[in-house]
Amino acid sequence: MTADTAINQCSPAAGRGAAAVPVLRIDLLTVRFGGLAALNHVNFEVGRGEIRAIIGPNGAGKSTFFNCLTGVLRPSSGRILFKGEDITGLSSDRISRKGIARSYQITNILPNATTLENVRIAAQSRRHGWSMFTHHSAYRDIIAKAEAVLESVGLRSKAAELAANLSHGEQRNLEIGIALATEPELLCLDEPTAGMSAAETHDTMELVRRVAKNLTILIVEHDMQVVMELAQRITVLHYGEVLAEGTPAEIQQNPKVLEVYLKT
Repeated sequence: MTADTAINQCSPAAGRGAAAVPVLRIDLLTVRFGGLAALNHVNFEVGRGEIRAIIGPNGAGKSTFFNCLTGVLRPSSGRILFKGEDITGLSSDRISRKGIARSYQITNILPNATTLENVRIAAQSRRHGWSMFTHHSAYRDIIAKAEAVLESVGLRSKAAELAANLSHGEQRNLEIGIALATEPELLCLDEPTAGMSAAETHDTMELVRRVAKNLTILIVEHDMQVVMELAQRITVLHYGEVLAEGTPAEIQQNPKVLEVYLKT
């Protein structure tokens, strides 16, 4: 199985044309913590196959937005529609099974498991017929899939390495591999290049571009060079509301965005 095959198999959306229904639509999403509105009537829509960046100052509501989308938080009001289906308030595991995967701002891997085991466990979570009494080595198809995913994220040679021993950049890419192994259609990346060297950042950007051929991607990122080079469109949040939305060129020229965030 090739790396391209792995990415294709990890995306049920692969090969489909643009759909009339947006892959993700959010209507009037509001999250309140006491008297504070972390998100306030946010409307948002992203098309299939798009790379969309979400940016904004600290406290703008970016993490709250991702947490609602992935089932970590239940919104106070509003609707989240994934492929036309209302998923508002579903648990994280149910949302994952619907086809939404996420990487985290702080690396979320099993440090004392091997690189292969990290991805294999994620792949096995999508297997409905497996038994806890059967050793995982019996499921050759799952292992083959995990190996192919590692190939796709450039970690095939590190399959037997403990995840704790990988470099920071490799751990971040492993987390993307874990997400891919769950066969998502929408991949949410929370600061995927945080703490990386310039070389690691470049490699991760190339990985995101490869993955994006078959997925819809939402990315929260503070590195504006990464945002401007990767994203097709950008949504700017400010105090829990959508301040602006547009192409990278439009966002760079938007006076409101320049004033509150880019400050150039």
